[in-house]
Amino acid sequence: MHTELMLTVGQIGVITLLGFLGASIFRKSFRLNWFVGALLLYALYNFLLTRAFFSIPNFPPAAGWNWLGKSMSLAGMLVVASLPVFGVRRTGITHFQLRGSWPAFLLLALLCGFFFYMAVSNADGRDDWETIAFQWTMPGIDEEIFYRGVLLLAMNEAFTARVSIIGTPIGYGGLLTSILFGLAHGMSFGESGFDFDMIAVASTGAPSLLLLWMREKTGSVVLPIIGHNVANGVFTLF
Repeated sequence: MHTELMLTVGQIGVITLLGFLGASIFRKSFRLNWFVGALLLYALYNFLLTRAFFSIPNFPPAAGWNWLGKSMSLAGMLVVASLPVFGVRRTGITHFQLRGSWPAFLLLALLCGFFFYMAVSNADGRDDWETIAFQWTMPGIDEEIFYRGVLLLAMNEAFTARVSIIGTPIGYGGLLTSILFGLAHGMSFGESGFDFDMIAVASTGAPSLLLLWMREKTGSVVLPIIGHNVANGVFTLF
């Protein structure tokens, strides 16, 4: 419990520093209440994802993957998204795609093709059925609804300024969500303190920028969910 709690505090600390750096640059478009809310959302998400920092046993007990934690965090973020201040449509939890979304579909096709190529090229055998079922469902659904849905909305409200990236408005808040996504996969805490696996941070944070672009281009988390689950799941098949 202590390790996961400290890790969450550390990740929030890094994003807090980067957030206030951004606030000093984008003073006129920064809203502190939304930024604090985004940080609290991450704390809540991690609390649920880790099953109260692993104080709650996994279910089913014999499961090799964190089904209960993913289910808890997903349920929690759906409740948050349903609140009037958020709204499921504003958080991207909709099948509706904005007009002119075809470049995002093209990017998704290219990404899926790339990941299938990498999986076949580096084939090491099919995984067990639980791993296949988990990787093709839970990570993409849960993490995209949070990082490119609920958290993105809060961060976009915290940093309202936008820059057009290939015809799609991207804000500093969106960048912070991708950095935090990388930290969630590449930052650790142990006896020697905090540690950063920069390869893991970059290999997850950089692709999440593409998922961010697809989310902002389409107004929906559907394509990011598909891309995320393909990226995770295809390697389980070969």
